[in-house]
Amino acid sequence: MGIARRDEVGQRSETVRRANLSAIVRELHLSGPLTRSELVAHTGLTRSAIRGLIGELVSADIVSEEKAEPLGLPGRPSPVVKPNPTATAVLALDILVDSSAAALVGLGGVVMEQVRVDRPRGHFGVDEVIAELAELADTVRKRRPDTDPLIGVGVAVVGMVRRADGFVSMAPNLGWRDVALAERLAEVLGTTAPISIANEADLGALAELRRGVSVSAGDVLFISGEVGVGGGLIVGGEALTGSSGYGGEIGHMPINPAGLSCRCGSVGCWETEVGEEALLRRAGRPPGGGRQAVDDLLRDAAAGMPVALLALEEEGQWLGRGLAGLVNVFNPRQIVLGGLIGRIYPFVAELLERELDRLALPGSRDLVRIVPASLGVDAALLGAAELAFEPLLNDPGAWIGPRRAAALLGAGA
Repeated sequence: MGIARRDEVGQRSETVRRANLSAIVRELHLSGPLTRSELVAHTGLTRSAIRGLIGELVSADIVSEEKAEPLGLPGRPSPVVKPNPTATAVLALDILVDSSAAALVGLGGVVMEQVRVDRPRGHFGVDEVIAELAELADTVRKRRPDTDPLIGVGVAVVGMVRRADGFVSMAPNLGWRDVALAERLAEVLGTTAPISIANEADLGALAELRRGVSVSAGDVLFISGEVGVGGGLIVGGEALTGSSGYGGEIGHMPINPAGLSCRCGSVGCWETEVGEEALLRRAGRPPGGGRQAVDDLLRDAAAGMPVALLALEEEGQWLGRGLAGLVNVFNPRQIVLGGLIGRIYPFVAELLERELDRLALPGSRDLVRIVPASLGVDAALLGAAELAFEPLLNDPGAWIGPRRAAALLGAGA
């Protein structure tokens, strides 16, 4: 075995330091305030290592440290380490079919400001939506000027996104094709922070994994539907998005050869059988009614009206059929239903279980559990915030030097 050169040892030492900083910041971000002793237990680092690394993070204003309340036990109480949300914040944006939103979210998942605006459903030009996002972003940032500079910007969009450069190749329910969204947003947001963009269902899955119903589950299939149907897959705690980020478009699985034309240009896609328009059509109601029309239908179903109940039964059969296929392919531990699909879940829960019993492979079927999502319409927005935090969580060391320098410059001024 060869002897490592001194420069190689130094590089390895720096790599270990950065990895340890990442472990601490990620744990605080996901778990909230922890004592030094708890950080030792959660990360496996030594007390002396924790002490030194926390000092670096405090000096960069990424975390703060406070004395713990005495508990009447022998020994000195371990100091409490807290994420610093005001000084370490991101801007989150989402573009849904019928609304847009912006939020300022601090380290630890603290939502400090948030605003959402609804809009009529239909195709909206890219310029119009970007102008709307810029206005929303300006609104939340003016409310909290103490959050500048931003760590990053995360964006959720109902479309197929190439994650490498934030290019939206297709968003059928918005009427978009080939939109350089990250580039366009960088021009109007007035920030030098990195901009990360991903599909809204992928980010809904991430949010439920970190902040919602899937915190204890490592293999999750998240399905969200309104006008369309999208999916996000978490395997071993990591997102499975495909080679370019286009994975998860489960709403466009061809499931019915004799079905209807889809907005994507294909025929018989899953979302033509389980989306909002399919549900309203089966109940004999006009399309395009949005959430209010669905609420009315669900109210009728709760009152026992046969037409509404039959519409939900047929919707549930197609939903269960698609879920069984996905269970056979991906073998998830948990299926999380969001959006429209989460709202109809109480009416179709037993039917879904029966369809999985009938069509899913026994081994995978025995493992999987179906649950409704917990974060509602804001799941994708919160996931966008988590996406924007990733550069910091992966390598806090890259931020420490510049932030120390900025603090010294501010003190000198």
